[in-house]
Amino acid sequence: MPVWLELASLLAIALVLAIVVKAFFVQAFYIPSASMHNTLVENDRILVEKVSYWGGGSPHRGDIVVFSDPGGWLGPAESRPPGNALTRVLETVGLYPTGGHLVKRVIGVGGDEVRCCDAAGRITVNGVPLHERSYLPPGEKPSLIRFDVKVSKGYVWVQGDNRSDSADSRVHLGDPGGGQVPVDDVVGRAFAVVWPLSHAKLLRRPATFRSVP
Repeated sequence: MPVWLELASLLAIALVLAIVVKAFFVQAFYIPSASMHNTLVENDRILVEKVSYWGGGSPHRGDIVVFSDPGGWLGPAESRPPGNALTRVLETVGLYPTGGHLVKRVIGVGGDEVRCCDAAGRITVNGVPLHERSYLPPGEKPSLIRFDVKVSKGYVWVQGDNRSDSADSRVHLGDPGGGQVPVDDVVGRAFAVVWPLSHAKLLRRPATFRSVP
């Protein structure tokens, strides 16, 4: 086999494998806004795994998830495409972080009652207050928007960590679906920041969610 043909075959195999990995296992995304400060900051590159939600698996409370726009949630910053033709090609095969999605933290899952706020100003899930200081920015209040929502089966209630700068479920209470996100729109769970190296880390589910029944 000529060398050029062998190289072309190897390249084709590599591209197919990259597409398969992106479709079924792991995908890279970038953070376009400040809605998840300080956990995630603008231009962070994150890895999202899809395996946890195979076979009927669904998001857990506390997960940071990437999901498709449920309808009119994306602003100009979040929906901007990669800058040129090369990055668009690389994005298609999974070799460049993807935009055009939203990244938020799951606060409630199907069947939960999520409420703001108790007498101490805390969000409660099924009557249990969340202690959110491990992931909210210093001085950030759990929410300035009051709500009391019963999450429907097959949906999740999501909020950004930077509550005063996050157009999340709370802001879309008046939309069709009442701000809830269909589980079918969830791409996967963010598990690591990989770039820049100065901000690289694993993303773990906060301990406070373990106390919610």
